[in-house]
Amino acid sequence: MKKVKLEIVGLSYSQTQTGAYALVLGETKGKRRLPIIIGGFEAQAIAIELEKMTPSRPLTHDLFKSFAEGFNIVISEVIIYNLVEGIFFAKLICSDGAKEVEIDARTSDAIALAVRFNCPINTYEFILSQAGIILDEEALAAANDNVNSEDLVEVEETDLLKKSTEELKQMLEAALSDEDYEKASRIRDEINNRKKS
Repeated sequence: MKKVKLEIVGLSYSQTQTGAYALVLGETKGKRRLPIIIGGFEAQAIAIELEKMTPSRPLTHDLFKSFAEGFNIVISEVIIYNLVEGIFFAKLICSDGAKEVEIDARTSDAIALAVRFNCPINTYEFILSQAGIILDEEALAAANDNVNSEDLVEVEETDLLKKSTEELKQMLEAALSDEDYEKASRIRDEINNRKKS
């Protein structure tokens, strides 16, 4: 299967889920964005590395990197390889120069390690087709400026259930233009659930 290279576009605090964050990945040669809800610890681990901050003591992901480097192991690639019922699956491609091993990991942990090892993050076309959100030029330019956490608005699942598919599509467009990726991902999931039914 053909891989699609991703990059981190934004990371914002979720006002709708306590302790959760929206991590937005984007394809490097395209307009699609892949929003993923992650935990606070993983968001902190990613943000600290992106901002090149040095904590007083090593975080778990820093410890893993030191341990791996101590045994001449590098992570050469992170692959988000599956999506099942809204949960993304990832694996680390590790190598010691002689042998390559694939290790299953939570997507948030895999990305926290990818930024530390400065390795590519990839996914497959079917995942972007299923869960990706396409941005128009204006929204794309705004997304590249970063995600604004103050714009996150709560979407009740019961409200989504009451909406028609056409209304959901309009809501999805509005959420995208507002850069509200968390809301957009929930609406997208509801639309995908209806397609399965």
